[in-house]
Amino acid sequence: MPGTAVFPTTRIDGAPLVLQHHLRHNTALQEEVILLAITVPEVPEVALRKRVTVEALPLGLYRVRARYGFLEEADVTDILAHCRAAGIRAEDDDTTYYLGRTRLLPTGPAPMMRWRKRLFGLRARNASSAADFFRIPPDRVVELGARVEF
Repeated sequence: MPGTAVFPTTRIDGAPLVLQHHLRHNTALQEEVILLAITVPEVPEVALRKRVTVEALPLGLYRVRARYGFLEEADVTDILAHCRAAGIRAEDDDTTYYLGRTRLLPTGPAPMMRWRKRLFGLRARNASSAADFFRIPPDRVVELGARVEF
């Protein structure tokens, strides 16, 4: 498909689970696919020249690593500007961000009191979304969900 897909991930290597779900259900990918790992090293600020690294992979895939200090706020539009400088098209109006969303169900066999499971599930459900945290444009986000028993 035309356009760019961005898959934020916590893993620096491998494919994110949301990419696997997307392929299983949609059986198609955009021309450019960015696997975006945002890390926070134990420093207050990261120098701009060390902030974003882009690694080209086969078949239009790119692994992008962005580093932000613990006093800085990550901004994916800024990261994509670095990507464009490295030769990736990633036009703002033609980029879709795919986020994973996990719904925790307190019905599994984990050895924890039921009220604690419910409290943990409630806190997880009320946490702010990755789209808000990383300042992703809300009209460009697709969330794929999974239900997990614990």
